[in-house]
Order: sequence, then C-alpha cells, then structure tokens
Amino acid sequence: MRERLSFFIDRPSPLHRLNPLTKLMLALALIITAFFGPGYWLPTALFVLVIVPLSFWGKVNGEFLRATVRLLLPLFSFLFVMQSLFYPGGRTVLFSLWLFSIKAEGVAFGYLTATRIIVMVTSFLLLLLSTHPSALMNDLARRGVPGPISYIITSTLQILPQMQVKAATIIDAQRSRGLDTGGSFRKRLAALLPLVGPLVFGSLVDVEERAIAIEARAFNSPRPKTSLIEIPDSAAERAARWILLAFMILAMASRLWLSFTSKI
Repeated sequence: MRERLSFFIDRPSPLHRLNPLTKLMLALALIITAFFGPGYWLPTALFVLVIVPLSFWGKVNGEFLRATVRLLLPLFSFLFVMQSLFYPGGRTVLFSLWLFSIKAEGVAFGYLTATRIIVMVTSFLLLLLSTHPSALMNDLARRGVPGPISYIITSTLQILPQMQVKAATIIDAQRSRGLDTGGSFRKRLAALLPLVGPLVFGSLVDVEERAIAIEARAFNSPRPKTSLIEIPDSAAERAARWILLAFMILAMASRLWLSFTSKI
C-alpha cells in the first residue's frame, strides 16, 4: 500500500487544471469574505453555493464531504453547544436546563462562528484535494516567492497527512509489541502516552532530515531555480485572480465601513 503524504487526489477535472495560485487565491478570498463580509448568512451561502459545487466540479465531492463530516461535525457541535450555553451577552432565554440556560444570542453567535470556521477549513481542504504540493511550491518559486516562504506554505499543507501516516505506522508497531489500543475509553487513554512520544520525537527527526535534504539541494542558493514541470497560467486566470483580490478588499472595506457607521 502506497503511503499518501498529501491529501491530493489526481482526477481529470477542470478544478485540477487550474493554476495553483488561482486556487490559493480562491481559498483566501472565500475565507476573508466569510469573516469580513456583511450578512449573517454569508458564510452559509459560501459553503452551500460555492464550496460544495466546486467539490463536484473537481470530482472530489465524495472525499470532500466525508472529510468535512469527520473533521468539522464534532467541532461544529462543540462550538454550537458552548456558545449557546455560555455566551456572555445573551439575554433572550430560549429554555433552561438545570443550571444552564440556552440563549438566542448565543445560538446565533455559535452558528455564525461555526459556519465561518467551516468555510475556512473546507476552502483549504478543497485546495489540498485538487492541488499537488510540489506544483504549488514550483509555481510560487517561479513567481519569485522566496524559497523559505514557499516551503513553509507547502510543508504546512502536508503536515496533517504526514502525521496521519506516521501515527498509523506507530500504532501498528506498538500493536505488534502487544500494546492494546482498543477496549474501553480508559484503556485507550492509557495507550495514548506510548503513541504520543514516538510521534512527537519522530516528527522532530523528520524535520531535521528534511532540513538536511533541502540544504544538500542548494535550497538557499540565490541563483534562479528551474523545473521540469510546466504549470499553465492563462490570461483568464490572471484576470480572475485580480477579481478575487478586489473581492477581498471590498469585504474588508465593508467591515470597516459598517463598524465606522455603527459608531456614529
């Protein structure tokens, strides 16, 4: 079985054929619009009307929806419950449960916060599923982005799948030594410590080995880099990136305008 060191799924889709920088700009535009744009239902509309259709357009809808449910449903439930019960500015009590009261203001704020986080995570998830990290790094390097910055971006995008692969390897190794990782919650909690230690120290060793490898490849050399991979970038995509940048500026300007007018 081949280890997957990234979330990338190779599919013949129009989304995959887009330039990596275009998809990165799209993810940033969705996040900034969700957090700074006006309207309570804007993050929900972005997720339902933009992000989900893009996953179908990219033919990664199955993996996208499964990952969204696994990653975000517990987070959404936790935020929703905590804000509903402990929101400090709530006055409208919907109903009480023993010592706790669920307030309408807390429910509204919890839903807004959760949907914004969903837009943020799913935007980058869609980027990861449709963009190979090496393609993004090569494109950023070709545009003159400093090597350390492009490396930080791509390594950040790869850290979660790499940790998943390493954790699965450590679990299999510990099970072969007789460690019981199943059973009740108490047994699983007791088996957690022998897994965390090798995972953390192994990740530190991987970072050191990766640093030695990139230094051996003249990563910090000031000379221009060349690549065998030709990444297309059409005039339409360049225009689309400027439009996305304008949307981001408008979203932040609208937030500043609304905050200014509310103080008058």
